[in-house]
Order: sequence, then structure tokens, then C-alpha cells
Amino acid sequence: MADTQAEYRKLPSVDALLRRAEVAALLADFGPEQVADALRALLDESRAAIQKGGDAPDEAALIARLVEYLQQRSQPSLRGVINATGVIIHTNLGRAPLSTAARQAIQSAATGYNNLEYDIDGGERGSRHTHARELLRQLTGAEDALVVNNNAGAVFLVLSALCVGKEVIISRGELVEIGGGFRIPDVLRQSGAKLVEVGTTNRTHPRDFAQAIGEETGALMRVHASNFQQIGFVTKPSLAELVQIAQSVEWPGPPPVIDDLGSGTLLDTAPFGLSPEPTVQQSIAAGADIVTFSGDKLLGAPQAGLIVGKAELIDSIRRHPLTRALRVDKLILAGLEATLQAYRRGKAVEEIPVWQMIAASPESLRARAENWRERLAGAGLSAEVLSGQSTVGGGSLPGETLPTFLLALTPPHPDATAARLRQANPPVVGRIQQERLLFDPRTVLPEQEEALLSALIAAVGQP
Repeated sequence: MADTQAEYRKLPSVDALLRRAEVAALLADFGPEQVADALRALLDESRAAIQKGGDAPDEAALIARLVEYLQQRSQPSLRGVINATGVIIHTNLGRAPLSTAARQAIQSAATGYNNLEYDIDGGERGSRHTHARELLRQLTGAEDALVVNNNAGAVFLVLSALCVGKEVIISRGELVEIGGGFRIPDVLRQSGAKLVEVGTTNRTHPRDFAQAIGEETGALMRVHASNFQQIGFVTKPSLAELVQIAQSVEWPGPPPVIDDLGSGTLLDTAPFGLSPEPTVQQSIAAGADIVTFSGDKLLGAPQAGLIVGKAELIDSIRRHPLTRALRVDKLILAGLEATLQAYRRGKAVEEIPVWQMIAASPESLRARAENWRERLAGAGLSAEVLSGQSTVGGGSLPGETLPTFLLALTPPHPDATAARLRQANPPVVGRIQQERLLFDPRTVLPEQEEALLSALIAAVGQP
């Protein structure tokens, strides 16, 4: 007991530590209260260690720990991560990385003031809904467009504005659940619409929709299965068939056809070796009255929900009170417009990271992986290059993969090494397969390569 008390007495007071020059230098960066609180926490840790039989740290060790402690606490919770998983639109890692033009546009919008709701020509109040509107009209062929905070919000807003108290007819096989427990049936009910299921889980025919239409019908709805596949004995009406059925209704008039594309794309995916994904342009050309899709998936923009379609319906949606609750800010609009400009110039594949990654050839990926292997060999680490598969992710193109080449490491303790990589600055996230750590160059940005290799050398070189 005497030894323990002696160790306790060796601990300096908070005031004594604050008077040290090394600690005083930290006050300007972190503030007196934060430094003092950190010192109290570290002294409490030291007392707990002494109680268990440990020795009291000297002041130099305490100050070194203080610097580390303050730096850790000052890290933002939202941090950049190196995504080496090969999942291009990784929901947990922020989905689509933004293009250089989008990042520059966001920085410009964040600096000073802008014309978010100001008509520069007229010198009077304007509307934030004019931004990106014309670009979306040009790119999709729709009469009008509206931007809200995400696609879930877009679907909810459309149903709330157009279908409250009315029946929405949807195939039973499309009553899907996407990430975060977002279920189409729940959204329909919460919006005030009445769900009418037709067909069966695997087979729905055009006649099922036609027979369900009545005086209370508010809309026919298609939900694209962007995050799962049905195979085997399955069938469902095409969008064009739904439009034809709706337009055949004479009284009380044709109900609108709503097409929720989920991810949504403006580019044909087939030339990239992927299954054809319905484009927004195709949905509009097929006659859909309203089409909803995401901004931060295959489009490659910031998170947003995009609503395009008939001008009369978009106007009704825009005037709904819920639109204000779901509106986006200047930064989202700036990034979205810059992304859409790349599509208008025909430069999406060259400029937007998601499409750069999708378009990357296996040969170029092999070359990058081989370069990584050689760099690690120069540092004394053994690695190999293996063939593998990348995925699109983000609820897009389920089951679809792209051929790639992977850097493979086989450390003694893969889980422990992966944990160290997640503590790197920036954190590195790869995947573990058959006791190997795998890193896919497809999803590692070129400017991240040096940080990745440094992290690998530091983490794998540890016992």
C-alpha cells in the first residue's frame, strides 16, 4: 500500500503541468479548458494504472500522451478514407466521390455570398429551384425538374403531393426494402396514399394493373429493382406498357405513371461490360409522367433526390409544403450543377470518378497493382497480384462485377493488420479473403496512392 501511495505522490498536479512551457504552447491551439480537461483525464488514467500495480509516468511521458490525446480528440468525426475495397459506390464510405469541378464549385459557393435565391437580372428575390433545373431538362428530355435532399425524400414528396388519399397501384414484386429499413409500402402509407398490390411476387402482367384501375386510382408506380435480382419464372410489365394502360383510362382521366429508378443513370451501362440499367432518358421517352432517382450514386454528384417529368405535375410538387422541408442548400446545388455540366459536355467518363472507375481497364488496374507490389518489395514487404472482381455497389446493378487485379498481402494476423490500417491517417479500408488482405486499385484515387503505400508499410511491418 505504501508503494502505491508513493506512486500516487509522484503524479504532478494539473496546475503544475499547465505551467510547463510545452503545455503552455498547446493552449493557443486547443484552448485552456480542453487542455485542462485532457490533463485531468490522463491523470485519472494514471491513477487507475497505479491502482493495478503500475508505476507513475514521468512528466515528459504525460506531456507526450497529452499531445496525442488532444490530436485524437480534435479529429473530425467525418474523415476522408482510402477505399481499397473495390466497391465503387460504397454506401458506408460516402458513396460517390466528387469530381474536381464539383469540389471547386462547392468551395466557390461556400466562399462569401451567392445568388441562391436572388434574380441577378431582375434585382429581386429568386428561387433556389431554378438552379440545375435547365440542365436536368436538357439531359433527360423532361419538361421540368426539381431537386430535393435524397431519393427517399423525392419518392415521399411525389406521393404526398400527387397521391394523398388515392390509390397507388404497384406490382407485389416491387414492394422492396432498401438500405436503412426504407420500405416502399411504408413510404406509400406514410405519404397518405393507399397501397394497391397487384400480381404475385414473381409474376405481374399488364392486365393486373388494368383490372385494378378505378375511380380512386391516383397513380401507377414502377419501382426499379436496383438492389436485387429476380431470376427464373418471372415477368412484369414494361414501363411503356404501364403508360399505355394509364393513357387508355378515359374517366376520370389517365392517372400519372411514376417511375422510381432508385440509383438512376444518364449513361448506358452496357458498353462498360455491365447489364443494361434503365436510363432516365429512356423512362421519360417511354412516357413516364414522373421519374425519381439519386444524385450520389451512378450520377456521381452530391447526395440529392432528383425529380423530373411533366411540368404540370412538377409544379404541383414544387408548391407542396413538404418541398421546403426537403430542399437542398447552396453546396449541394453547386456540386450537382458542376457534375451535370460534365454530362452536357460529354465528359462524364473522363471527369466523374464513379465513371472513371467503372471504365478503368483490367490492364491499367494490373499495372497499378504491380507498381504497388514493387514499391512494397522495395520496403522489404512481400505481396502478390491476383485477378479479382470489383462491384458497383450502392444498390446499383446487383450481382454485377467488373474484372480487376488486386494487391494481396498475407500478414500473420490479417484482422489485427486491418485494424491498424483503419487507424492510419487517412484510414485505409480493404477486404479480407482467405486470410489475405486485398486492395483493389479501381477504387483508390491516384492522389491517394502514396498515403496507401505508406500506411501498408507501417501497418504490415508491425509484429
